[in-house]
Amino acid sequence: MTDDLFFDTDCLSAFLWINDTSILHELYGGKIVLPEPVYHELSNPSIPHIKQRADIMISNKDVYIKTIDTGTEEYKLYAELVRGEKGKKSIGHGEAGGIALAKTYNGILASNNYRDIAPYIEKYNLKHIDTGEILVEALKRNLITEAEGNNIWNKMLAKRRKLPATTFSGYMLNQQKDV
Repeated sequence: MTDDLFFDTDCLSAFLWINDTSILHELYGGKIVLPEPVYHELSNPSIPHIKQRADIMISNKDVYIKTIDTGTEEYKLYAELVRGEKGKKSIGHGEAGGIALAKTYNGILASNNYRDIAPYIEKYNLKHIDTGEILVEALKRNLITEAEGNNIWNKMLAKRRKLPATTFSGYMLNQQKDV
């Protein structure tokens, strides 16, 4: 069992876009794994500041990159997911990398793209968190207040991050209803 969190591009970039990774540092520093395909997605030359911010997290040892080597169990699963399993559509390289590594290393998948990953979370019985759950954990540990969570949420929405509610407070209310 590992406590490592295998981040998809969308979940990590929500924090990178607003240039606030302090919560990730406090909660998960040293346990954040970027599948190599996620790092490549963050390396888009048209948005160099995102890669620069990821590189800072790497140099601070909050994040490390994990390759998906040919011939490994994770590569086989990664390739199947990218090509599309029988009866299922293909998924992006970042999502596929996160799923393959979380399954192989019994880690936690960190992704906001629930629609694409839900079948695999169920199929492989993966643990999963999203940006909202990360903020809830930060609130529980008194790293942020609810008002600060709403401010962070609003900044993410302003950067066109896809989140499941219009406010952090609304997200928490919806989570309570789902229990």
